[in-house]
Amino acid sequence: MTARLPGILPASAFLLLSLFSCGTPSSQSGQKNAPPPPSPIAEARQLLVVTADSWGDHLAVLRRFERSGPGAPWKALGKPFRVEIGRSGMGWGRGLHGAALDDGPVKREGDGRSPAGAFSLTEAFGYAPASQAGFIKLQYRRITPGMICVDDPLSKSYGRLVDPEKVSSHDWTSFERMSRPDDLYLWGVVVDHNRPDPKPGLGSCIFLHIWDGRMRGTSGCTSMPAEKLLALLTWLDRAKDPVLVQLPKPEYILLQEKWGLPEINL
Repeated sequence: MTARLPGILPASAFLLLSLFSCGTPSSQSGQKNAPPPPSPIAEARQLLVVTADSWGDHLAVLRRFERSGPGAPWKALGKPFRVEIGRSGMGWGRGLHGAALDDGPVKREGDGRSPAGAFSLTEAFGYAPASQAGFIKLQYRRITPGMICVDDPLSKSYGRLVDPEKVSSHDWTSFERMSRPDDLYLWGVVVDHNRPDPKPGLGSCIFLHIWDGRMRGTSGCTSMPAEKLLALLTWLDRAKDPVLVQLPKPEYILLQEKWGLPEINL
């Protein structure tokens, strides 16, 4: 029989203790499981939902919702109506939800896709002076004749509305004129995709604007009849943290409970 020194445990006991130690709950070791990420619409009291049948569809349906506060049930307002989205459909954008959430396509500059995900709506624009836009409760920017939106990923002004006469550096080679002869930007709302700190190449100059009626899809914006857009502009209120959610129907169903999205008849 092997002698054992007083106070020294056998090797088998050390092994047993180590096994129990490895099985100690993380809460006892001071480590806790990370909480689930908050819903990107958690604080919103106004919600626009745009759904398309699939990633590749360029026609979609817009619905409006409102609620009294965070956690309260959503109430549908008005009737759903048809809108146009990107001619190539949707791709994951960069917004309140973060970035791509699955293996679906990702929005890139010039790809003809509208951004999918959740996006703040904080700024409106139009040709009218501010004195004639008092009905708008978002931040309002008047479109001057020379104003552009820079879509050159190499420019320091990428993704921004710029009046070239008011900036010293003209480092862009590509841009979109905001004052158009077809008046598609007579009124509009800026979608906070890839802004305010844009990442080069992930898409820029995304708006809600008036459609041209040709139903061929847009370059990445969401367009609609003028009277529908004006109704949205009258309703949207920055104090109510409005959010745009754009998703293909299958992704909407997958994210409905996680994000706290309203139930809709798809």
